[in-house]
Amino acid sequence: MKANKKRDFLEFIFEKWFFINACIAIISVIAITFFVFYKGLQPFVPSNKEGTYSLIQFLTGTEWRPSDNPADAKYGILFMIVGSVFATSGAILIGVPIGILTAVFISEIAPRPIKKIVKPAVELLAGIPSVIYGVFGLGIIVPHVMKISPQSQGQSLLAVIIVLTIMILPTVITISENAIRTVPNSYREGSYGLGASKVQTIFKVILPAARSGILAAVVLGIGRAIGETMAVMLVAGNPIAGMPFSIWDKVRPLTTNIAMEMGYSFGLHQEMLFATGAVLFIFIIVINILLSRMVSRINVK
Repeated sequence: MKANKKRDFLEFIFEKWFFINACIAIISVIAITFFVFYKGLQPFVPSNKEGTYSLIQFLTGTEWRPSDNPADAKYGILFMIVGSVFATSGAILIGVPIGILTAVFISEIAPRPIKKIVKPAVELLAGIPSVIYGVFGLGIIVPHVMKISPQSQGQSLLAVIIVLTIMILPTVITISENAIRTVPNSYREGSYGLGASKVQTIFKVILPAARSGILAAVVLGIGRAIGETMAVMLVAGNPIAGMPFSIWDKVRPLTTNIAMEMGYSFGLHQEMLFATGAVLFIFIIVINILLSRMVSRINVK
């Protein structure tokens, strides 16, 4: 009886401890969301003491020129939204196939000695600070892009896509490899028993069975790509105006705009940066919701 009371007491303590940790996580998300949107919406409220700015001009403008005089300032972010979308899309289009095929190689094809080398190398890649990727991009990728670019510059959308592609690979590879490894061996044995080859088994049986985990890897890869700041800042060029019409043009993603100017901004300028953060927040939420629904539908099927 005494042992049961002690066990019940410990169960009660751990249950409350788990509940408190869950509450901390939820409260943190709510607090961050409230703070970003509260500060970000201030410039569009008529009674704002720091000044006001048109929401339409903010979302459709193609020029970002902060000024101490609010009447002369321009805070358009459309070219940043387009740059962020292009950079993320390019990294996903290139990085996801490479990542999934690498995961297949590690889990299904690679001999054990090679697997022991490749897998830790990929995991090590995930632990490298993002600024190191940026330095690598600035020192290696940008000069090579400049050699083939029709423009006299290497900092460009292409350089951003290449850096982001490298950065999302560890996430996509690691999670996809785990998802593929969890597919029961009976699936493989059944496929081989029906006369399928190894390649047919991989593409017709294993990858479809692991699709929910692979899609989760893609979701996290998109989150990594769209939220990356330091590495992108070093290779993007960061112009203050102009839509990117080709992969050779400079871009200024939303994240770098915030990171570059938040340190010295104040007043309306600072609030417009928070508004940029709110747009980025909405952008990520929408993408996560769409991809989560896609994963749910695939799981139902």
